[in-house]
Order: sequence, then C-alpha cells, then structure tokens
Amino acid sequence: MCDHCGCEDHEHHHEQEQEEIKRIPVVQRILSANNQAALENRQHLKAHGITAVNIMSSPGAGKTTLLLATIAALGARVRLGVIEGDTASQVDAEIIAETGTPVVQINTGGGCHLDAPMVHNALHALPLDALDVIFIENVGNLICPVSFDLGQDLKVGLLSVPEGHDKPYKYPAIFEAVDLVVVTKSDLMPYLDFDLEKFKELVQGLNPHAPVLTLSAKTGEGMAEWLAWVEAQLG
Repeated sequence: MCDHCGCEDHEHHHEQEQEEIKRIPVVQRILSANNQAALENRQHLKAHGITAVNIMSSPGAGKTTLLLATIAALGARVRLGVIEGDTASQVDAEIIAETGTPVVQINTGGGCHLDAPMVHNALHALPLDALDVIFIENVGNLICPVSFDLGQDLKVGLLSVPEGHDKPYKYPAIFEAVDLVVVTKSDLMPYLDFDLEKFKELVQGLNPHAPVLTLSAKTGEGMAEWLAWVEAQLG
C-alpha cells in the first residue's frame, strides 16, 4: 500500500500524478499564447485609435439585433466595424454586411468561444484606418468566452428576459467580468416572470461597478442609454 495516499498500486498512482503534472504547462502555454496575442491586438487597436467591445451572451440573447439597431442609429456619425463569431455559418455576418458595415466572420468549427489569435487574423481583414469602434460578437455561450482576453477595451454581457433573472446565480463569472450588463428583449417583460430588481441586485452583488441597462432593440425602448454609453467610450 502507498504510504503517501493509501492506494494499493503505488507505482501506478504516481505515474498518474506525473502525467497530471505534465499537463499543467500545456494549459499555461495555451493561456500565455492567448494573452500575448491579446496584448498585440490591444496595441494594434490603440495604434489605430479604435475602441473594441467584446459582446458576450448565450445564443439567442439578441446580440446581432442589438448591433443592427446600433449601426442604424450611430452609423452616420461613428465608423463601425464588426467581427462575428459563430461555431458555423455566416448568416449573421451576411445580415450585418447588408448595412454596408465592414464585417469579418470567424467560424470556430464547434469551439465555444473566440480567442485572441482568431481576432488577430480578423483585424487584418478590416479597414482599421477607417474605423472608430469594432464590436466583437462572441460565440453564444455564458461560460467559455469569459476566460479568453481578445484584446478588447470593454466587455459587455447580454441577458434576454426569456432567460430568467436567476442567471447570475448559475453563471456568475460572466457578470463578474463585464463592464456593462444589458437586459435585452424588455418588450417581453410584461409576459414573463422576470424580476428586474432582483436581477440588478444579483449583478451588483457580483460586480458593483457594472451598470445594468434594460432595452428592446425591437421597439427602441432603452436604446438611448445604450447608444450614449457606446459614444461615451470613444477615446
């Protein structure tokens, strides 16, 4: 019996330990490489005077709808670009492109988040000298995107009314990480059991520095606050 842990097979147990130890530097290298690429992205964006906003949410929360409404409202006075992240297809990018906005599609091939090297490649496909803001629409997921710095200046978390006000309990990391929380599809509030005050209380408990905005890109309710926030971020 192994005196160290009580297992019957001392040699096999410690072979497993050594294998686990070997895996740790691999994870560190992955995150280190991403962070280095994020630093380069940040420097690249700064050199062009661009503010980058990483938008994260679950699928169907209304990221693309919000971007379309933002383009319609600000496109005449703010030069906007978009990086679209999806596991597959380019449906959202095609919709954005119809507005005349420069857009690049990133397909992750099943991956649940964007990373900095992906964004690095996308930046080279955008006319950076002709942009003021780049919105990065991350892959729809409330967990994976939070851990990967893309080189953005700001992170925005979206939550739609149909998802329920309890999500900060279940997915605290995203609410802790963002600079702004936006509750979307507010036009559905009268028909669903969404406790806005409770939601705000939960968010503020996790992240007291993140404002919570409520809007409907469909009806325009609350859009003025969102647009004012975006314009206030421009350097």
